[in-house]
Amino acid sequence: MSCFRAENLSLHFGGLKAVDSVSFAVEKGEILSIIGPNGAGKSSIFNLISRLYEPTSGRLYFEDQDITGEPAYGIAKLGIARTFQNIELFENATVLSNLLVGRHRHSTTTLWQELLFLPNVRRDEKAHRRRVEQVIDFLDLAAHRDKLISGLPYGVRKVIELARALCTEPKLILLDEPSSGLNVEETDDMSFWIRDMKTELGITVLMVEHDMTLVNRVSDRVIALNYGRVLAMGAPAEVQAHPDVVAAYLGT
Repeated sequence: MSCFRAENLSLHFGGLKAVDSVSFAVEKGEILSIIGPNGAGKSSIFNLISRLYEPTSGRLYFEDQDITGEPAYGIAKLGIARTFQNIELFENATVLSNLLVGRHRHSTTTLWQELLFLPNVRRDEKAHRRRVEQVIDFLDLAAHRDKLISGLPYGVRKVIELARALCTEPKLILLDEPSSGLNVEETDDMSFWIRDMKTELGITVLMVEHDMTLVNRVSDRVIALNYGRVLAMGAPAEVQAHPDVVAAYLGT
């Protein structure tokens, strides 16, 4: 059983076909990367999976469940998390507070229980903090735990964005340009964490990425897109050597 699959997925904006009859599957425990030139449809596919866009046609399945009609909050509850290329964190809150936001989908208490701070609320809060501390340790964020986001460099914020997604305990994580804006050393660290998400945490990864060094380092398979259509799919080296992929990147 695949973790996720898209069947004949299309997204049209008037006469523009941002995604054009795209089909693919992500196997459980796999790291699958989507590559392609700017405007190829990569982020549009993520927005369709996240339910930010409604598909023109086609179906989305997660663990064999049709999720095409699920609202965005329903997608999160199912166990799909996402990072964004443009980081959105609470600037005037600490790293710890930002990560606790990622635990919201696991909350089982009511507003009145929280206002009265009943014993079950205290138990939940301790459990949430334990999970957040595990993510902090996993991503080496202990030195930044109590710092405000506003005072942190971009590279650290990028890791915190990833940490918040991991705090939801996803089965599938969508990584949108995880190396964007990172230096070489930070990108190396990111590649280790992506692999460890698979091997240590058992998370399936679907990634959109321009950095082909990172793609080659972590990916089990690669999908190449151009003008919303699939050009090639397979092992990283095979896809990069495909004539249509070479032509799309070089414009020949």
